[in-house]
Amino acid sequence: MTPLRPSPLAEQAAARIEEQIRTGRWPVGGKLPGEVALAKELGVGRSTVREALRTLAAAAMVQSRQGSGVFVTADRPAGDWSARLRRAELAHVYEVRTMVEVQAARLAATRRTEADLAALDAALAARRAAGAADDTAFVDADIALHTAVVAAAHNPVLDDLFAQFAPVLREQLVSLVGLFDIRAEDPNQGYDAHAALVRAVRDGSPEAAGRVLAAELEATRSRLLAG
Repeated sequence: MTPLRPSPLAEQAAARIEEQIRTGRWPVGGKLPGEVALAKELGVGRSTVREALRTLAAAAMVQSRQGSGVFVTADRPAGDWSARLRRAELAHVYEVRTMVEVQAARLAATRRTEADLAALDAALAARRAAGAADDTAFVDADIALHTAVVAAAHNPVLDDLFAQFAPVLREQLVSLVGLFDIRAEDPNQGYDAHAALVRAVRDGSPEAAGRVLAAELEATRSRLLAG
């Protein structure tokens, strides 16, 4: 690497280190060179390197381990996740969505409480009522039901993952449902499958809950992609 030019050096240093991480020179899980080596390679002082590393740590790209050094924990800033989802193809988003939600449905069937079941019933009724509404309201009601299923799994990591997916899914689905007129023949598209999902969670059947949801998501994905 060529030496950096003046101001703001810490930002430039962070950007250069990030570039090297992205290109795989310093892979995820690997250890970065020490401060002295980085300072020499970048042509800056150690204080600049430390500030750059703090910036990358705040972005969850590196982590300092006392007595061991600084290790790479991600190949891009944490804030890039939503942007990556928005750039992703719908098929890829649905593949990951299926992995997340099907497992959530299985867990929901074994962990749901009475409060969860009441929330699912209310969300299912709202989705049915939204059949008479416009596409935006219908998609919102559909996502609300899926959110209730994920919540019934009582796993905060799954909650966070789905919270990242939900806004992107909403944007894509509102656009595609209207574009391909998915609800032309059935304004309440997919109601029976969603009702079966709620029943499976209520019955405490993780196998049925996972199977029903996987089939429903695949059917929706196929209709949208075929359109």
